[in-house]
Amino acid sequence: MSNAFLYIVTVLIWGSTWLAIEFQLGVVEPEVSIVYRYAMASAVLFIWCKIRRLSLAFNVKDHLFFVLLGLLLFSVNYILAYRAQIYITSALAAIAFSTMLWINIVLSRIIFGTRATGRVLLGAALGIIGIVVLFAPQITEISLSDGVFFGSLLALLGALTASFGNMVSQAAQKRALPVIETNTWSMFYGGVLTGIVALVSGHEFNFDGTFTYIASLTYLAVFGSVVAFGAYLTLLGRIGAHKAGYATVMFPVIALLLSIAFEGLRPDLAIIIGATLVLLGNSLVLKKDA
Repeated sequence: MSNAFLYIVTVLIWGSTWLAIEFQLGVVEPEVSIVYRYAMASAVLFIWCKIRRLSLAFNVKDHLFFVLLGLLLFSVNYILAYRAQIYITSALAAIAFSTMLWINIVLSRIIFGTRATGRVLLGAALGIIGIVVLFAPQITEISLSDGVFFGSLLALLGALTASFGNMVSQAAQKRALPVIETNTWSMFYGGVLTGIVALVSGHEFNFDGTFTYIASLTYLAVFGSVVAFGAYLTLLGRIGAHKAGYATVMFPVIALLLSIAFEGLRPDLAIIIGATLVLLGNSLVLKKDA
């Protein structure tokens, strides 16, 4: 599959998962919902590996990579993201998580010695400015309460955690660990670790039997986890985290387009200018190096 296809799949799916997460909040504690999500996702992947006869036998050192990736990318990251959306709007959450692009650039430089070109840095700057412009009307209506500050901090910590997870995935791929099998074990460990957090926190493992909860859980597990993470981490291994991370800036643009198409949102000047800046930045970041 081409890089362009992997990128489009990642952006389209993850651009819609912010809305799906909203339907997960309420009856079931966030940590418990995450356990259900990754229990389902890892089960799908174990079955897929069995059908495709993909070996799941790895040594202890490889499993340490899987545990660390599960902790960062499929456990702590999502606990912080789900908890953040209890206190703040999806707009603020989107802006906070878009900072992962810059964090990826910095960590890639420190850990792997990857130098981001001036074009990539300019594209990243345009993308972040575009996101702020997109959501400026919503942000001005929000009062900076303790809850908003706390939620924003959780989201930023989630972006930082996810970025470290990106680095672990890139390191794992440099060790020639296959993406599908790595995700299978990592999602399993992520679900187990989150389950431990839920038990220690005293959360009840209840279930919401409504159609919206079950449908959103299934979508998040199968598409938001299995398909999107498979596409994104494969892309990350090919072009590097400093470029693949731009997908986090594109997510809110897709979310806005869905709102325009299905929720009657009317495009205004902020949306047009913001989306233009994000798309321009996208073209700069993902343009092939000469």
